Amino acid sequence: MDWDVIVLGAGAAGLMAGIEAARRGRRVLVLDHAKKPGEKIRISGGGRCNFTNLHIAPERFLSQNPRFALSALSRYTQQDFIARVNLNGIAWHEKTLGQLFCDGSARQIVDMLLRDLHAAGGELRLGVRVEAVHAGFRVETSEGPLTAASVIVATGGKSIPKMGASGFGYDIAEQFGLRLVPTRAGLVPLTFTDTQLDWMRPLAGVAVPARVGVAGQKISFDEGLLFTHRGLSGPSILQISSYWREGQAITVDLAPDRDIAAEAQAARAQHGKKDLVNSLDLPEKLARSLTEGAGLSGRLADQSKKSLALLADGVHRQHLVPAGTEGYRTAEVTLGGVDTRDLDAKTMEARKTPGLYFIGEVVDVTGWLGGYNFQWAWSSGWAAGQVA
Repeated sequence: MDWDVIVLGAGAAGLMAGIEAARRGRRVLVLDHAKKPGEKIRISGGGRCNFTNLHIAPERFLSQNPRFALSALSRYTQQDFIARVNLNGIAWHEKTLGQLFCDGSARQIVDMLLRDLHAAGGELRLGVRVEAVHAGFRVETSEGPLTAASVIVATGGKSIPKMGASGFGYDIAEQFGLRLVPTRAGLVPLTFTDTQLDWMRPLAGVAVPARVGVAGQKISFDEGLLFTHRGLSGPSILQISSYWREGQAITVDLAPDRDIAAEAQAARAQHGKKDLVNSLDLPEKLARSLTEGAGLSGRLADQSKKSLALLADGVHRQHLVPAGTEGYRTAEVTLGGVDTRDLDAKTMEARKTPGLYFIGEVVDVTGWLGGYNFQWAWSSGWAAGQVA
């Protein structure tokens, strides 16, 4: 064999797997068609890389079998990756909800992984297109054929195609008889029909804390919401997009943990001459849109208790039916992928094809927004690297 292990993909999961396999003395080659490694790492977190989360738990991952991720996540934890970051002298901070970011550039994480791969004796080749993988692990590339005892597929999903994302990993899985869970865009802005956009478009750029859920489901997220020209975005919307399906309604509370009706009635008693719009303690554009939508105007003193209750209902209980999502073009992740029933949870190896492994986003394991998907990449890559 030319190599002991060929890793397809130089993203977070692929680099991690390559490092771990090389540290075991394996002859490792990491291939990627891109000109630079770890591009999703580099652009993540606004360029600071939200590299993990303090609150990793299996229930914060979507999969037909959410328990599948538990083995890898429990054996290589967020604390293990934090220790690696600390060892490399990379300063970091917790932002919100357990999300950890580099103080400096995300490039520090990429450089750390490249140093570790080089130090372990692994080789990285960029700008190499993988064209096919044959039984016995003959890998056809744009630079000629290669052979390996093991192949680790870390090609990612379909999200952000302008960065070279494709469904190639799924093609390999099907070729070797693995089942696929249908894929769709996840952690993605939601779009709406023109009828609903009529009131959203003028609010483009307005951001508020919100509680967003899917009607009829218990799951909801309390995070920021952003109005856009196409619909809704922001962390709360990206989170719920992974749970939403076409035809379903989402529920939006634009002032969670507040009681707008009670606040307005109390303000009316004390400051009746105050303008209704200015009394709501919401962004002015949003407050005006909501009051006009309720058919209200004027001073607080002019409003009846029933009118204020109607206004509060519009603030707390928006019931919206998205037309769709912005798709893979802006999606942060791909939901679905290689069916976990066909993989060993401890090693990430294909059950019916010894020596073939699938890790990271290509697998039907998708985390919440906020560092969860990077931790899955580190953990699943680490797991495959221990045995490949």
